[in-house]
Amino acid sequence: MSKAFVHSHAAHCESGVVSSLLTHAGYPISEAMAFGIGNGLTFAYLPIVKIDGMPLVAYRMPPKSILKTVEKRLGLEVKIKKYSNPQSAREDLIKMVDAGKFVGLQTSVFYLPYFPPEMRFHFNAHNLVVYGKNDTGFLISDPVFEHPVEAEFNALDKARFARGVFAPKGACYTIEKIPERIDLAKAIKKAINRTCNMMLYTPFPWVGLRGIGMMKRAILKLPTHPHKRYASLYLGHIIRMQEEIGTGGGGFRLMYAAFLSECAEVLGREELKTASSMMGEVGDKWRVFALSCSKACKGNEYSVEEIAQKLQECRDSEERVYRFLKGLKL
Repeated sequence: MSKAFVHSHAAHCESGVVSSLLTHAGYPISEAMAFGIGNGLTFAYLPIVKIDGMPLVAYRMPPKSILKTVEKRLGLEVKIKKYSNPQSAREDLIKMVDAGKFVGLQTSVFYLPYFPPEMRFHFNAHNLVVYGKNDTGFLISDPVFEHPVEAEFNALDKARFARGVFAPKGACYTIEKIPERIDLAKAIKKAINRTCNMMLYTPFPWVGLRGIGMMKRAILKLPTHPHKRYASLYLGHIIRMQEEIGTGGGGFRLMYAAFLSECAEVLGREELKTASSMMGEVGDKWRVFALSCSKACKGNEYSVEEIAQKLQECRDSEERVYRFLKGLKL
């Protein structure tokens, strides 16, 4: 390889991979900055998209959204490829690795052999970096693991071609070119305004603050469901989507708080530190909401009204942050 790869442990897979690839390509950037510039923060409640029979609840943008938005904001040249079969995908990956390239992949968690069995589930939007190979497989920097890992050729083939929601189809990506001059301040301002507008003014009822309201109404209807166990399964699903898949709702808000803190330094705007503190409190509220759902799942006394109220507090706190940021007129 042309240069040594340094593994970095990150909070979230896609933002961690983007940060790592950019840093190794010569433009050091933190995971929080990659997440914020990539407009990773959102909320979506999608009843028509099912995960294990339950509505999809998302706290970040769809797979590849962070990568593509960072590419646009910073003026990068990113090459993204998909494949029709595992053999051609593997052969191409070997060629790229032999050429000294560090390659980002989209995979399924379920087929990655280094994940403990209890952590494997059918989630096809997991990102990692392949930085080398040996006789039996590929050397991997998976940002959610503390140390580099390995995957045999056949195992990674399965992970890259898993079927279902967000099927990766062998997707891989490399950073081909970084411009000589990047206007980071301009990218930050555009990113913050876009996130605020998406959360506050989306026309879609299942996205942003409106989406949080939709999930609240669904929670309030749980007692009317004909199956007694449905409420517990539904609340457990929310916890899993929030706290286990990726970084989760609270974690993404805390990452965005770190982004705003970095932005305060780049832009010289102390008000952004206030916004960072406010967003940190939002992250804490989401975790309190998850805890209330957890207590209900364990059979403790609970009321859907109390859980819905915790969710309403999350929504209201988020709205205050976005309106505060809009008021700064960045």
